[in-house]
Amino acid sequence: MRLFKTCLASLLLASVAYAMPLNSSARSCIPADLLQLISVDYRTLRDSPTAMALKQQLLPENIKQFEGALKNIGIDPDKDVDSLTFASFHSGKQGVKTIGVASGPFNMKTVLKKMKLEKVTPKKYNNSLIYPMDGGFVMSFLDDSTLLFADSTAIRAALDTKDGQTLGLDTNGDMADMMTSVDAAPVWSVLDQQGTQNMMRSALGDASKIADYETMKKKIQGSRYTMNFTNGVNFELTVITSDSMTAGMLSSLVKAGILYKKINATPAEKVAVDNTTVDSDSSNLQLHFKASDQQFQSLMHSPLFAAVSH
Repeated sequence: MRLFKTCLASLLLASVAYAMPLNSSARSCIPADLLQLISVDYRTLRDSPTAMALKQQLLPENIKQFEGALKNIGIDPDKDVDSLTFASFHSGKQGVKTIGVASGPFNMKTVLKKMKLEKVTPKKYNNSLIYPMDGGFVMSFLDDSTLLFADSTAIRAALDTKDGQTLGLDTNGDMADMMTSVDAAPVWSVLDQQGTQNMMRSALGDASKIADYETMKKKIQGSRYTMNFTNGVNFELTVITSDSMTAGMLSSLVKAGILYKKINATPAEKVAVDNTTVDSDSSNLQLHFKASDQQFQSLMHSPLFAAVSH
């Protein structure tokens, strides 16, 4: 079930993604040269015991550090954060950078008052104020309930985008179009062409070494995926290609890989295999995984899931 492992890893290990549509402030600071966007709906997280167990097991160290930094400035992630969004993008000679945006009912004036009492001095950049945080982060308020955070280089790139000095997300038609298909879901993410090509190469393993895969991969255009915890766990992946033939060939390769995996699978892994369907619809490859809360929590303790989380 290598494709399920790869997709779940890219969805969960990047940040544990539970999401909602981006608010306008968050959207305004995301640069056009977007590689991947992942959003985190903390409200969904709090409402699902399975999601909370998943968060405990897989939450990356940098997110734990950020949650700690929020607490130090008077924002409780468990009460004051509704959504958390991460965007990775190319930033010229600086290479790949990542920003995060936290939105929720926190009180900006209270936070700023606390920082002033602690003699935390901001630095002015364009029309914004940048404040230091713990864990190597810096932050800037986009509005009263939206907080941008990143390292100092990435946050300046994001603020340049917000101020119209560089092109923003809405000028990237491919990524913006993919978002419209998933951003109303409780969990969603979009991945650019190269990222999707790399994901599929890793997912297919030895099958990607077939003679015409290098030609086939050029027809892979991007991917989007969703995950929700209503009535168990549902994971949906769509890989967008340029034509139905490519989608059909990818579907056949993935199906063959799933059947091969089942031969030596553990009982928990066989549940994952049996609960996964793969098909093609026009020019799209579609993968669907569904499990009950009990099945998924058993899978979380299997060797398969251990491989995903490391």
